[in-house]
Amino acid sequence: MKQYPNKSSQINEGKIFKIIKKDFSKLAPFYYSLISNWLIRAYNNFKDVDKFIIIIYLINKDLIFFRRNGLVIDYDTFYREKTVEIEKINISDISKDLGIPKETVRRKIIELEKLGAIRKNGKKIFIDRSAFKTAQAKDTLKDVSILLNEFNKLLIKQKINISNFQINDISNSIKENFSFCWYQFYKFLIIFTNRWRKELNDLETFCIGFLVMLNAAHTKSFRVKDLNLKNYQKNVMSADDVGLNAMSISDITGIPRPTVVRKIKFLIKNDYLNINPKKLIFIDIKGKAFKRSIDLQDQNILSLSNFIYRVFNQIKIINAN
Repeated sequence: MKQYPNKSSQINEGKIFKIIKKDFSKLAPFYYSLISNWLIRAYNNFKDVDKFIIIIYLINKDLIFFRRNGLVIDYDTFYREKTVEIEKINISDISKDLGIPKETVRRKIIELEKLGAIRKNGKKIFIDRSAFKTAQAKDTLKDVSILLNEFNKLLIKQKINISNFQINDISNSIKENFSFCWYQFYKFLIIFTNRWRKELNDLETFCIGFLVMLNAAHTKSFRVKDLNLKNYQKNVMSADDVGLNAMSISDITGIPRPTVVRKIKFLIKNDYLNINPKKLIFIDIKGKAFKRSIDLQDQNILSLSNFIYRVFNQIKIINAN
């Protein structure tokens, strides 16, 4: 017989934030991989990150409906032969919630209609099953599960949690409580991308810059360092022993090389990246860009803490019953 979960066993959001800040270098490679992998997959679905975000924004309306009505839908049920119907949605809502100009949203909606991803009927929008399947959480679910598993290792190390969840345990728990967990993930993702779109004008530019950051975070000499958030931010900015060239960035992201070159020039001009004599691009954030990026990073870590707080505690409840 299942017991009611003990609220005292939950880890509060403030404690999660402190743990992430203290041991950020332990989580950063997995956190950065989650974001970078998602951006690359999002771009390659429609060759436009924002088009994909519009799709997940609409899908999230479905998740919000379940949440408001106290319904919890598992992974298989949610994706089983389904077309998403969104009622009473308009361009202004999407524009306001995503921070994308109204006319840009209108144009992208028309393009998604031409691609057959969505169709409109009055104020209703229907997401075609093919687009719905495109947005299905598979690889991203794995990346989220890996991140939460690494976070759990920190809890065990600090003797805050004694449950040694495996990646499959976490993945299965998310699937069991999918509508709740994926609503939380989409909420985090939309907030995160909204901030960086506002800073850099488009998410393809951010995708390129973030990939260079990820490359620095994965260098062997840097990965072994045990750093808190503040020291990590300072050190990763000078991790210039290796870099990426424009062709490699294009191959990894799927973004055409001329577009990559143009956006790299923008990031160099605006003090986010630099280029060495070997034509390798490396992270070199300085001046006002450094202060803004630190502020954005801090805001996003707060949002990440909220996401982990809600999903991880839910996983603990599921596994405890």
